[in-house]
Amino acid sequence: MMTALRQQIDRFFGRGDASVFVPVMDGALKPNEILDTLEAALEVEGVDNLVSSGSRLLASSGSTLLHLDASGGPCPIHQFPDPISALATDNSGRIAVGLASGRVAVIEQGQSQPAAEISIPCPTALLFDEGDLWIASGSQSNGPEQWQRDLMTLGKSGAIHRWDTRSDTTSEIARGLAWPYGLARMDDGAILVSESWRHRLVRLPPGNRRDGVIRPEETPLAGLPGYPARIVPDSGGGFWLAIFAPRNQLIEFVLRETEYRQRMIASMKPEFWIAPCLRSGSDFREPLQGGGVKQMGVLKPWAPTRSYGLVVHLDKHLEPTASLHSRANGHVHGVTSMALHGRNGAPHLWIGAKGDGVVVVVPEKGALDD
Repeated sequence: MMTALRQQIDRFFGRGDASVFVPVMDGALKPNEILDTLEAALEVEGVDNLVSSGSRLLASSGSTLLHLDASGGPCPIHQFPDPISALATDNSGRIAVGLASGRVAVIEQGQSQPAAEISIPCPTALLFDEGDLWIASGSQSNGPEQWQRDLMTLGKSGAIHRWDTRSDTTSEIARGLAWPYGLARMDDGAILVSESWRHRLVRLPPGNRRDGVIRPEETPLAGLPGYPARIVPDSGGGFWLAIFAPRNQLIEFVLRETEYRQRMIASMKPEFWIAPCLRSGSDFREPLQGGGVKQMGVLKPWAPTRSYGLVVHLDKHLEPTASLHSRANGHVHGVTSMALHGRNGAPHLWIGAKGDGVVVVVPEKGALDD
C-alpha cells in the first residue's frame, strides 16, 4: 500500500524512479575523442567478446570464434550452430562459450568438441574462477539479440549462476537483475556484475544467494550515464568498463510511459524504437536525427545520439579515473567488450566496437595518461 502510494507521488513530482534525470558526463567522464584517434587494428563485422587466451586474442563474430591477429587479420577457429553471446578462457587454455540458443559449453585446450555443456537462458557473460564458471543470464524471456526489447519491457529477470564443472552442479547466486552483462573477480573474491538497465555495478560476495534485493553497500558504482557491458581487470588492481550505449532524457521518458511503449513495441520495428542502439544514423526513419543534424548537414559531436563509444577506467575502489570516448559523430560506437593483451612486450587494451565492427588498440599506460 505504502509502496504504491509512494510511486504515485514520485510520478506526480517526477522524482525517484519516475525521474528522467540523466547524470552528466563530467570529471573523469568528460567527453573526448580518444577512441576515434586510436589505431584501428582490425575490421570485423559484429565483433564481440574479446578475451585474452595466453598468446592469442580471441573474439566472436556471429556464430564464428576468431583468433585476432593484427598483422594477418581475423582467423576462424570454430563455427558454432548459433550466435556466440559470451566467451571466457582460463589459465589452462579452456574456453567457455555461451550461445544465443541458451547453451553454455566448456571446450578443453586442443579439443574441438565440448567436454561439458549446460542449458542457461540468454548467457551474456562468463567468468572462470578457481575451477568454477560464473554465468550471467541476461533474461529469462529474451535472447541476447533482443536486449532492446528487454529494456523497453522493463526486464529484470536476469540471474547469476555458478557452475562447478568438476561435479557438474549449478547453483543460482543472484536473481532479479536487470540485464547483467559483465562479470569480473575482485581481489577479495567477490564477483563484480555490471547491471545494464539499472546503470550500476553490483558486488556479490561469492557463495551468498540473492533474491533480487541488492543492499546499497553492494552497489559500489551507480548512476552511470550509459548502459554498462563487459568489465575486465587492468594490470594494476583496477578495471576497464565498457559502456555500450548512452542514456538520454527522451529514452528515460519513454521508459516511464507504459501505454506509449507498448504501442511502439507492437507497431514498429526495433531499429526505429526510441531506444538505445549500437550504431545510429543509418536510416532517415530513426528518431532523434532532427536534433542531430546541425549546420550545413554536419553532425556535431555534442548532438543527441542513441549510440556512442565509451570505455571507463576504474581504480581499485571502483572510482572512475579516466575515460575514452567516441562521440555522436565518431566511428567507434557500440563498445561491448575489451581485453588486456600483450603487444610488443607491453600490455595493450584491445577494444571491440560491435556497432561499427572495428577493433582499436592502445597501450594501457597511454590510455591512462590520456
